[in-house]
Amino acid sequence: MILETDWTTAWLMTGLGVGVVFSILVLLVLVLQIFSFVAKGKKVKPQTAKVAQASTAPQSLDGASDIEKAAVATAVYLYLNNLHDEESGKLTIHLNEHTGWHAVLNNAI
Repeated sequence: MILETDWTTAWLMTGLGVGVVFSILVLLVLVLQIFSFVAKGKKVKPQTAKVAQASTAPQSLDGASDIEKAAVATAVYLYLNNLHDEESGKLTIHLNEHTGWHAVLNNAI
């Protein structure tokens, strides 16, 4: 037989557990919003836009060394000829019937 005080204690524990979890979630949301505010507060001018515009413009190789010119020539050659590893597309599976697991399953040990 369940006493009335047992039900009261059960409901109190349930409410306390739900309250603690809800409080922690609210605290977590507040902490994340504070971090977001702090991160957005520091305004630094992005310099990546200038770099991206400069890198798309054609550049000359007049001041480049021979190694740099060879690297560019190799990259262009590989890109234009689409050279890459040729795979056969075949999958080979070798069955080994003498493994320990196979022997255990067939009671051969």
